[in-house]
Amino acid sequence: MAVNENNFWKRWRGNFFAGLAIVMPGVITVAVVVWIFQNVSNVTDKTLFFLPKTWIRPRLPNGDLGEIQWYWSWVALLWAIFLVCLVGRSGRNYLGKKTIEWLDLAMMRVPLMNKIYGTVKQVNESFTSNKSSFKQVVLVTFPHGRSRSVGFVTGEQFGCGGEKLISVFIPTTPNPTSGFLVMVPESEIMKLNMSVAEGIKFIISLGAISPDSTDHSGHHLTASPPAAP
Repeated sequence: MAVNENNFWKRWRGNFFAGLAIVMPGVITVAVVVWIFQNVSNVTDKTLFFLPKTWIRPRLPNGDLGEIQWYWSWVALLWAIFLVCLVGRSGRNYLGKKTIEWLDLAMMRVPLMNKIYGTVKQVNESFTSNKSSFKQVVLVTFPHGRSRSVGFVTGEQFGCGGEKLISVFIPTTPNPTSGFLVMVPESEIMKLNMSVAEGIKFIISLGAISPDSTDHSGHHLTASPPAAP
């Protein structure tokens, strides 16, 4: 009897982990989409300011107004997308460009706000005007001398004495939207023969998904040695 019970629990444990492997990708995907929508809707819901609040918020039994109804959040999202497209179209003509320039000047004259706006604008332009903002996947010594971290080259700088330094963004895993920015001498960087997309996939998967052993040209995906000092 004990042997049968052990086999029974082993089978169910195996079924559980097999089912978990099947269900988990879908659950995580839905959870991420819901999280993104909830955070975006906190902003886009405000675009319906011109509508009476009683239209979009249900009346609670105590007489107060509740949270915005979910279908109005979708309407707000579509409305926000339309407004962004409208701004983009307007920015392509002469009058729209002049209006944007005037707004930029107005924002840059407001104390404190000009620092935030200027920084955000520079970061936005660096990614929208240059599709290869992540130029190369590299391996750097981080966070201590006996470990290596995967990072992305984002730019080049010159330090004291004219030494060439490489800006490397080291994302955290499994959330690559946060991370560390380090300045590394060019001679200490090891370039990896993988694409940026492969590097991001490698980081998000906690290293479980490695790039193919060979690229499309048949070359092995190995690390290039650092440049000689």
